[in-house]
Amino acid sequence: MNTEQTGDVERRVAVHAALADATRLRVVDLLTLGDAASSELSERLDVPSNLLAHHLKVLQGAGVVARHRSEGDGRRSYWRLVRALPVAPGGAGLAVPARVVFVCTANTARSQLAAALWRGASTIPATSAGTRPAERVAPGARAAARRHALDLPDVAPQHLADVGPAGDDLVVTVCDLAHEELGSVSRVHWSVADPVVTGTRAAFDRAYDELAARVAQLVPLLGRAC
Repeated sequence: MNTEQTGDVERRVAVHAALADATRLRVVDLLTLGDAASSELSERLDVPSNLLAHHLKVLQGAGVVARHRSEGDGRRSYWRLVRALPVAPGGAGLAVPARVVFVCTANTARSQLAAALWRGASTIPATSAGTRPAERVAPGARAAARRHALDLPDVAPQHLADVGPAGDDLVVTVCDLAHEELGSVSRVHWSVADPVVTGTRAAFDRAYDELAARVAQLVPLLGRAC
């Protein structure tokens, strides 16, 4: 067995060992849906913060999860699942919603792209909104949609209050600041970097790729029992 094969086997062993615990499996199941802060995981799992910190350290050491700083509240950080797992996570799921509402702060890029991607992947209706909507969709988002042959409707950004999400809607925040503003209203959070900050083609393409992967992961989980 060569060095590369040996390294792969050892990584898989480490991952399996890290997942050989019910609490850590539950963490992975939650992060399959979206990102979460330590405090959110502790609350959802009903696990003391010090014990959760131990489990997260084990998962991080095995390369199962990673943590990054919030773009909103810099004192806060979010955990996300590393997608290249040698074992597939399972068990996570949500009831089929009446509609999926994607939310970011300005409703100019990430939430618009996410809703458009969702409409191409699922029959469940989708819309987007902002907590502080701007006047128009970012030109970079429109250009990214054209590059990827994505149908991005020519609509003005709208406020979340005007969309009127109901209890049977699934609110997905794609912006740290919006998630922190909405709290528990946001059932699922995707911590996607704001491409408008740099405004480069590469930044918008990275956001598009991240959102496309997240949409593809969430679609089959709706309607699957937790």
